[in-house]
Amino acid sequence: MEQCSTKKVVLITGGGRGIGAATATLLAKRGYQVAVNYISNATRANEVVQEILNNGGEAIAVKADVRQPNEVDKMVKEIHSKWGSIDALVNNANMSFAVKSFQKMTWDEFSQKLNDEMKAAFTMTKAVTPLMIKNGYGRIVYVASGLAKNPRPGMIVHGTAKAGIVQFAKYIAQELGPNGIIANVISPGMVDTEATEHMPKRLLDSIAESTPVGRIASAEDAAKAIAMFVGDDCQFITGAYVPVNGGIAME
Repeated sequence: MEQCSTKKVVLITGGGRGIGAATATLLAKRGYQVAVNYISNATRANEVVQEILNNGGEAIAVKADVRQPNEVDKMVKEIHSKWGSIDALVNNANMSFAVKSFQKMTWDEFSQKLNDEMKAAFTMTKAVTPLMIKNGYGRIVYVASGLAKNPRPGMIVHGTAKAGIVQFAKYIAQELGPNGIIANVISPGMVDTEATEHMPKRLLDSIAESTPVGRIASAEDAAKAIAMFVGDDCQFITGAYVPVNGGIAME
């Protein structure tokens, strides 16, 4: 297991549940100081923080709507005041969207998701990269979705928005690489979280059977992929798109 070689600070947006919570817990175990961002569910975020503290780690909960620059700036200042740095960003916060076919979707529904997804990534990246540039070091992991490259009925706006994130990350990697900033994308397939609890068991079983490793991903599977890109061992991989799907769709 890789341990953080020196104390580094990671900010995880949407860190109170699912992939975000699993990532916060894992990185704290590996020696990171973890800022768990949330927008409304303080209880869940504080539960994650308390679990980390109980296990000897360092963590704080920080509230901000990651689409709002003033709230994000306040959050970044709070983290910087606490720990003096932000070395890594996990851009993970979930944005709601309409599950509809193209024929039934309105432009307002379509543009809302695209705007929310891209504004969050833009705003968060704008806020943390000045600190990273100053330090000559940074790690950014954008959480996308397999739907960015593999369409599924009713998911056109989610897949399109996540495809935008994939390309955005490449431009960030290109532009900020000379400043010591590494930016990559992990792209989970089906993950066993609250978001999939409503799905029929027969569908989940079918997906598991179609997956070469024989199961659906856990949140911890995605967290470990994120940790790989956040860690010091990731020195020469940037602008990459990495599926985390057990091989059900291969690049």
